[in-house]
Amino acid sequence: MTGWMHHTPRWVVISVCGIAAVLLFVGASAHVSDLVSHGLHPYDWAPSWLNLYWSSLALFDVLAAAFLIMGKRRGIDLACTIMATDLAANWYAVHGIQHSNLAAQPGLQRLTVFAALVLGVTPFIRRHLTD
Repeated sequence: MTGWMHHTPRWVVISVCGIAAVLLFVGASAHVSDLVSHGLHPYDWAPSWLNLYWSSLALFDVLAAAFLIMGKRRGIDLACTIMATDLAANWYAVHGIQHSNLAAQPGLQRLTVFAALVLGVTPFIRRHLTD
């Protein structure tokens, strides 16, 4: 099964890393904007730990994007960690705190698609990145 993963074209790896880096920078800019406008607790409806997690993404999104641009394996690893935890945090916020659903939350819809992209392409591109 993994034999054909070795043949992922270089342009695909570069494109995926570039797209993921841009989208991570978009996320970072949103978190930075929240930090500048509202400080470490931008969402008064969310618990402190969740606010601090989202605020920390201002740094971690940038780090993951920078590593991806440099072609480093730790970039995709960090992006996977970010996407999995951010998706879990946002699902918890939407369902557990706001008592809403996916259909009513376009931001969660976009995040879910981006997480699926990152997590889905990682097995194909990771081996092509450097340590």
